[in-house]
Amino acid sequence: MIARDLLLQTAAALRHAQRILVITGAGLSADSGLPTYRGVGGLYNGTTTDGLPIEMALSGPMLRRDPALCWKYIAELGKACLGAQPNPAHYAIAQLQRIKPECWVLTQNVDGYHRAAGSPDERLIEIHGTLSPLFCQSCGAVDPQLSEHLHRPMPPLCKQCQGVLRPPVVLFQEMLPQRAIETLYEEMAKGFDAVLTIGTTASFPYIHEPVLRARVAGGFTAEINPQRTDHSAAMDVFLGCRALEVMEELVSHI
Repeated sequence: MIARDLLLQTAAALRHAQRILVITGAGLSADSGLPTYRGVGGLYNGTTTDGLPIEMALSGPMLRRDPALCWKYIAELGKACLGAQPNPAHYAIAQLQRIKPECWVLTQNVDGYHRAAGSPDERLIEIHGTLSPLFCQSCGAVDPQLSEHLHRPMPPLCKQCQGVLRPPVVLFQEMLPQRAIETLYEEMAKGFDAVLTIGTTASFPYIHEPVLRARVAGGFTAEINPQRTDHSAAMDVFLGCRALEVMEELVSHI
């Protein structure tokens, strides 16, 4: 059971904040039926059926060396994402962005659910990219037909030049999208009055840094997660639950 005073404290802080950053991870989309990347039922646990660590199978070097093998696992992720849809917590976050015109979303998720739920492109930072549209690594042609390719032999090939297609997603051992990183640091430089993390362990430095910066500047920080993380104790508020259980009510008080 969520402590109501903590929920109301969080709502009050967000209500009075002007610049807000919502950071989301796999735990948010778990309520849509997607597996989280680590932990119980994790998509990336252990080794693959090919006997390789998932970090090797689903990497940039593997896409170049053995595109069919890499695409086998990209396709698993693609089918999972296309087989589900945004949940009420995604819609609540989009509603928060409508209420607060300086509310940003920084997501590690590649499923595209924030955009589908109505989060505006101009205040959405997809730091690990997205699964569509596909593009050709040889000629650059864009192919929006991800779902069709998932039911065809792998890897998917370009209709123009027969080059191997890929999604604009960050695979293991690849660089983060330059524009996304630039946008994140531009907005962090302006400061955030409140930072809310949802369904993430915030283990990457670029995910945890906005929380640290807000805390140092005297801003409000809160975490929504079923399990405590390494950062929970330092948050102003920790709500030990799934986002689906609390986000709609939280936003209703704002």
